[in-house]
Amino acid sequence: MHVRTARSEDALAVRRILDAAMLEPGDVETRIGDGDVLVAGDRRGGPDGTDERLLGALVLEPRERGAHVAAVGVRHRHRGRGIGRRLVERALERERRLTARFDERVDPFYERLGFEIEPIGEGRRRGVVVASRHE
Repeated sequence: MHVRTARSEDALAVRRILDAAMLEPGDVETRIGDGDVLVAGDRRGGPDGTDERLLGALVLEPRERGAHVAAVGVRHRHRGRGIGRRLVERALERERRLTARFDERVDPFYERLGFEIEPIGEGRRRGVVVASRHE
């Protein structure tokens, strides 16, 4: 599996992944154009062995310090394989500081990644991680 910056031709696959996860990241095409979307994929082994299959996507919103994770999603049948973790880790390598807002049911995911988490009401959480703490 690999993680890379999304290209314009990835927009439909990114939208499908995030739609299936019921996430609304905003203008994906603009974010892709700005280089703020990461995708994780593998090779399906088409005739020439280069047929890429996108399995996960992460959308960032740049901030003054680091970036905010606007959405991270993984295709349902590929969850639990570390794809989301790899996307967030690559974003952290790049940005050095990440923030996120999420439902309490995904606390374990963000806790394993080293996010400091606090409740913000109605089952929602806010988290932050800084690369020096994560490494």
